[in-house]
Amino acid sequence: MEKKPYIKAHIIVDLGFGDSGKGITTDFIVKTYLNPIVIRFSGGQQCGHGVMVDGTKHIHSNFGSGTLRGAPTYFSEHATFYPATIARELKVLREKGFQPKLSFHPLAKMTTPFDVFANRFDSQNLQNGSCGLGIGKTMKRDESPFKLYAIDLLNIDTLKQKLGGIKDNYYAINESSPRFKIIQDDIDDFMEAITDIAWDIQNYDYLLDFNNLIFEGSQGILLDMDHGVFPNVTYANTTSKNAHEILDKLKVHNRNLYYVTRCYSTRHGSGPFVEEELNLINNEEEINVFNKYQKEFKVASINYDLLNHALRIDSIYSNHNITTQNLVVTCLDQLPDFNFDYSKIYKNFNKIIESYSPDNKDFKIITNEGNIKS
Repeated sequence: MEKKPYIKAHIIVDLGFGDSGKGITTDFIVKTYLNPIVIRFSGGQQCGHGVMVDGTKHIHSNFGSGTLRGAPTYFSEHATFYPATIARELKVLREKGFQPKLSFHPLAKMTTPFDVFANRFDSQNLQNGSCGLGIGKTMKRDESPFKLYAIDLLNIDTLKQKLGGIKDNYYAINESSPRFKIIQDDIDDFMEAITDIAWDIQNYDYLLDFNNLIFEGSQGILLDMDHGVFPNVTYANTTSKNAHEILDKLKVHNRNLYYVTRCYSTRHGSGPFVEEELNLINNEEEINVFNKYQKEFKVASINYDLLNHALRIDSIYSNHNITTQNLVVTCLDQLPDFNFDYSKIYKNFNKIIESYSPDNKDFKIITNEGNIKS
């Protein structure tokens, strides 16, 4: 494959435990560049990226955060997807007047109702931290012979046979069990989505039809399965690693990294965190609230040591690959008296972007002229 100099890549990575503002950053880049596509390169249906465009708000879980601007979404082989939640979000988007386009790499990993079921009744998994959507169980099952991929959507008979093997042999779920009845509706929703959606399966060369490849990350570097504090990690590489692997295959070398953090620290779920009372304001658009799987949404003052740790981790994968490195600081409307001490960050950046609301019209771009550590 020949080098593609006219294609730019934009990689969006969270420097914390997630919830940093990857969605509005993705939307900002989609708005800025021509002919974009948003690529999900880790995680899956657990994502909740809030975007507001011209007064319309949407929480993106199964569709990339450029959807409100018409950008298509592509699920790479590193991501999971759940047909039932796709169908539900697709319905919501259509009711809002959008017709989103969604494509999948043939080896994108499909979550089943049995993975979700196993996730929600695994007490150890819930104690360690979970979104309750079967992603960890899907990734673990994919290490076994009981795999299920996007390509299987093109042959329903084979897909049903594989589903039966997952239920009977991998999870050994007894249909007469009272617990099984709990997920019968989930199974029905899953099968309805399988047959109702027109699935588009595309290899990576499909991405070469676009001028700007926007890689929308999941969760945060501090939850990476190779670098986080086990067992409170996600079952994914949340660094820029997967994006670089895809770009190497495509021979796209113009790569721009956007590291994202709130102006304060957050954690949603189990694991070490020093919670603190912060006087946050203008918080009516906060979408991270208590839920029965992740529990409380915790906040604390910004931790520069952890930011630097995350940057050093990602530099393992990025230092020799990157055209520009940029920092995005979000939620400054929630902590208006905060002054980010850029001198405490060990790395230099080409650009700093500050965000003052859930709408990217309030993004402020700062250049190197006296604003960034030199």
